Amino acid sequence: MSLTAFATVLFAAALHAGWNAIVKGGRDKLLSTALIAVFASAIAAAALPFLAQPAPASWPYILGSVLLQCGYFVLVARIYHVADMSLAYPVMRGAAPLLVALASIILLHESLSPPAVLGIAIICAGVLGMAAAGRGGDSRGLPLALLNAVVIASYTLVDGVGVRLSGAPAGYAFWIFLLTGLPFLAWALARRRQDFAAYLARHARTGLIGGIGTSASYGLALWAMTLAPVATVSALRETSILFGTAISGLVLHERLGRNRIAAAGLIAAGAMVLRLG
Repeated sequence: MSLTAFATVLFAAALHAGWNAIVKGGRDKLLSTALIAVFASAIAAAALPFLAQPAPASWPYILGSVLLQCGYFVLVARIYHVADMSLAYPVMRGAAPLLVALASIILLHESLSPPAVLGIAIICAGVLGMAAAGRGGDSRGLPLALLNAVVIASYTLVDGVGVRLSGAPAGYAFWIFLLTGLPFLAWALARRRQDFAAYLARHARTGLIGGIGTSASYGLALWAMTLAPVATVSALRETSILFGTAISGLVLHERLGRNRIAAAGLIAAGAMVLRLG
């Protein structure tokens, strides 16, 4: 993996942790998620006329990704309603690379270098350490976090193929953002119009920041997938766990034990090994 792709994916990871913290910190998790999705959709609508459009062959993948992304956002809102970010985020984000690695080898016929395989294994070990460190607390969100890991792995694989067929990574990503936000807008207007309007008035700034964060985060990751193996990009992107752990402790004031911090360090070490791949 080139230094440019490596740095880009790390930046995308930090952005991803940031918008997740916005959802976790919101008073209404589902409205916060809907607000971020709607702002991301608006940003995409403004940008798409100036971008190259994806090839027709990629459209089935765009539509499949939109369905998975909608499920992902709903699960994120539910997970943060019942669990700490410092527990659920590592499990949700960190179980996905192993699933992606296995599927990319079997379905996409990608080959990974020994350092890349070792890096993925170390990152996954750190994730398991994160989960073990939180077993003594409220674990209601863990099954949902694991389910969302399957969703994350699924849309990562779908987009890993689709973005390469598209010939236009930015256009591909922004069509996904546009179409994903529309169902959330329709739901908010149909079911919680007054609540959504009031929430928008109070939290428009954080919604915009979250929309920019989620758009830039995934768009940059998709671009990186055109330069490096899907499994490698997916695993490195999960270093967002480091950023998420720091944010959950310093900003959200969740309690972090030594074991969880040590597991975060293990993930960082895995990222450095992965860089060698």
